[in-house]
Amino acid sequence: MAYGSMPFNRRMLVTIGSSVAVVGFGVAGYMQLCDYTFVEALYMTVITLTTVGFTEVRPLDETGRIFTIVLITGGVSLIAYHIAAFGQMFVEGTLLEVYRRHRVKKKLQGIQDHYIICGYGQMGKYIVDQLVRHGVPLVVIEVDEAALTRLQELGIPHLAGDAKEEENLYAAGILQAKGLVAVVHSDTDNVFIVLTARDLNRNLFICARAGSPGTEKRLLKAGADRVVSPYASGAMRIAQNILRPTVTDFLELAISGEGMELSMEELVIPEGADLAGKDLMHSGIRSDFNLIVVAIKRPDGLMIYNPSPREHLRVGDTLIAIGPRDNLDRFTEKLYGTRAWGSAGRRRALNGMPSGAETPNRVPK
Repeated sequence: MAYGSMPFNRRMLVTIGSSVAVVGFGVAGYMQLCDYTFVEALYMTVITLTTVGFTEVRPLDETGRIFTIVLITGGVSLIAYHIAAFGQMFVEGTLLEVYRRHRVKKKLQGIQDHYIICGYGQMGKYIVDQLVRHGVPLVVIEVDEAALTRLQELGIPHLAGDAKEEENLYAAGILQAKGLVAVVHSDTDNVFIVLTARDLNRNLFICARAGSPGTEKRLLKAGADRVVSPYASGAMRIAQNILRPTVTDFLELAISGEGMELSMEELVIPEGADLAGKDLMHSGIRSDFNLIVVAIKRPDGLMIYNPSPREHLRVGDTLIAIGPRDNLDRFTEKLYGTRAWGSAGRRRALNGMPSGAETPNRVPK
């Protein structure tokens, strides 16, 4: 393999190894041919290779001078080549890129309760945009240089590498992550990513993309909790736009929260909430915040649609509420002490939920 095409780590090993070999050759030669001590031989080797020009330890005989010529010719040429190679790496940005990757990996060591997004293509970009807008912590794993440049410009935490490799998943914090999304272009790669991720973290929520019919079953067997087929979802959306265009527009705008005053949100009742134990009528959700609860999901997975005003609320219940965005934010602040979904204060409020309750950012298994 040519030196210029070697990975950075291997270049460093070759550079250090060859430099040590040249110094060792010089020390051994002076000790053997000129009867120098180790310190004297090392001194002569260093001043020869660096071309400093200090006084010789002792006058050299003809053999010593010939050896010095060989050493300075070969050694200085090698050092000059290494300097040129390092200059090329600096100009190409290789050293800066290595430093940046090291800084990113060090920064990711303390991240937790985040989502790992494997792939920053068309789907990955939209997913990242939505999660960033809602303050959800995430890390993107991508191999495409153009996508990595875009992620760097946006300041989104990311790793350059193949998501199928365990070391990259470990570097992205898979052991501390809340979930993983596999949306690379290849269905085969998505299946392998799901298999690897499930093996590394049995409690991880995994959502994957299926690009072709039949892949859904493979992804579910591999360990995915949810599988989304863009073609099936797109076809269903087109059909609903034909059959129920107004309903489709309303739901799309309510979920996205863009272009209208109403938004739809899911909120988990945390431990110590004032409305826990009250019925829906006396909870103040409608009277104080002008919100409509369209469904309640119990911690055991039971879904109650269009709940009765007499329906009691419990700790760990997930409320599907719809109403003005500002009212939803005020209700969120009452529940968690903050309006931001991804803030540390909200996560702390959810830490006291009973076992089995789901966090707002996690789809139940």
